[in-house]
Amino acid sequence: MDSLLIDWGLPALFGISFLAATVLPIASEWLLAALVARQVDLTAAVAVATLGNTLGAVTTWAVGVWGGVWIMRRWLRISDADRRRAEQWYARWGSWSLLLAWTPIVGDPLCLVGGLMKVPLPRFIILVAAGKAARYLIVAWATRGLMA
Repeated sequence: MDSLLIDWGLPALFGISFLAATVLPIASEWLLAALVARQVDLTAAVAVATLGNTLGAVTTWAVGVWGGVWIMRRWLRISDADRRRAEQWYARWGSWSLLLAWTPIVGDPLCLVGGLMKVPLPRFIILVAAGKAARYLIVAWATRGLMA
């Protein structure tokens, strides 16, 4: 079982992290913690999780850019309340609010609003990746600390 986790862990972490950045109710932190607990390279695990999660967020941003409100309501099922909450954060903090794209409930709508507001893709990626990397680093370091 351990060799399976080690051999397929990073690709699985990438996939789950990608899906977790969409509106699917999936968490990726548990797999990151399991991999770090099994002594997978912490830097590689954090990088893979951050990359997958950031690319998933870019997908949500793209839906905001090209799909707009119709896809948000009909396909992604993001409620008007969640969208309004994300828009309020965005109105107050501007694109800096994207540093919180990792947060539950409001994170995915923030990425969508970032697309709706046409945040330039390079700025979007930098802000979203920074927040997501910080979150994954904290999870990985906490796991490593608990295992010491």
